[in-house]
Amino acid sequence: MIPIADIEEIREIDRSSQYSPEVLIERAGAAVARSALRELGGAYGRRVVVVAGKGSNGEDGRVAARRLQRRGVRVHLFDADESPEELPEVDLVIDAAYGTGLKRPYEAPKTNSTVLSVDLPSGVDGDTGKALGRPFEAKRTLTFNALKPGHLLSEGACLSGELEIVDIGLETSSLSCGLVTSADIQKWIPSRPQDSHKWKSACWVIAGSNGMEGAAVLAVTAAQRAGAGYVRFSSPEVEISELPLEAVSFPLQRSFSIDENEIKRFKSFVVGPGLGRNQEVLNGLKRLIGEIKCPVVLDGDALHAFTKNEFPKNRQIILTPHEGEFEKIMGELPSPDRINSVRECAEKTGAVVLLKGPTTVVSDPEGKTRVINSGDQRLATAGSGDVLAGIIGAFLARGACPLEAAASGAYVHGQILSRLNSTGVVATDLVSCLIQALVELGLDKDLGVTDETDLG
Repeated sequence: MIPIADIEEIREIDRSSQYSPEVLIERAGAAVARSALRELGGAYGRRVVVVAGKGSNGEDGRVAARRLQRRGVRVHLFDADESPEELPEVDLVIDAAYGTGLKRPYEAPKTNSTVLSVDLPSGVDGDTGKALGRPFEAKRTLTFNALKPGHLLSEGACLSGELEIVDIGLETSSLSCGLVTSADIQKWIPSRPQDSHKWKSACWVIAGSNGMEGAAVLAVTAAQRAGAGYVRFSSPEVEISELPLEAVSFPLQRSFSIDENEIKRFKSFVVGPGLGRNQEVLNGLKRLIGEIKCPVVLDGDALHAFTKNEFPKNRQIILTPHEGEFEKIMGELPSPDRINSVRECAEKTGAVVLLKGPTTVVSDPEGKTRVINSGDQRLATAGSGDVLAGIIGAFLARGACPLEAAASGAYVHGQILSRLNSTGVVATDLVSCLIQALVELGLDKDLGVTDETDLG
């Protein structure tokens, strides 16, 4: 994972560093100069504007300015509080006006030149990504040792441009939040062993109601394609004939009365996609969840069965709310500081919480947090969440722990989009391309299948 640090964590890391502020500023400024030279493609004849503030961010910019001048770059240095409304046209603008600590509006000078921001685009809140005033819009943002939430959330995700992380010697091993990468997925999701059989990764999906049959089909199919060896389907409300042939239907009454020995056969449950909000069904669901000992994904309508204090505190439950469902659980919408909001929800419910959105945030009750930015607006389509729930259920059945199964599911969910068109995506497209996304991420690669000729 790529570490993520909020403002308070960054301040503590700086305070506890073995290096003096002067050494860290010199290293940071040198890194900015190197990045600028790469962007410029050389030094000769190049012109650069540096906008520098009064704090350490500005000092980084001043060090970069001196180094660039020594290389022959023509540098014009502006004080952030005295810069003109519009900057002269140059080859590059280095934005070193204000960093993560900015809490007041900032009106960045207008420019048509390429912008390289230091640490964070000036005018972006470091913890929330919210625009404060009119921030710079960077082509690239250079930050040090860890990302900031503001790089990934709200407007900051767009204003930061390409992210470059440079090690200047700060210690980040204590950070409990990280951005998920493809390498993490390969480590977190167990491969199915050679001696596997269907019951070793069995998943039970309880979903669907009148008019919402498609949600059940999507969740079941996604669970199958993501590696659940056996998928059982039940709905207390409706019979569904469109289920995949391989899914095994099992009758279930509204009381959700299931023999304990039958429950024990399964490695995971996915409960809630399109289930409906019949109160008798929700009451039966609450009783069942209390009896299940294996990991459970509670999605969609299942989230309406509980208040935040009613979820069983067995740390085997994953909640997958969107913002409206989050408000139902917590009594309020997530704050702009989404990471802390999700952490609070996980602590209160005793569950792993996955908050869906343009940037997905996942946290467990201890505050370990994973951020996923592999998706985009194409996932905002009916049924997309049902696919996600099925993927997570399969990863749980394969043996992943709840936090890592949820984070991996969200990452894979977003990665599928790389194989789809830029518009017109529907949830069935996600299922259709799921297998290829898993192959490209290297899941089950130890099977020895390296190309089509190996399929014989």
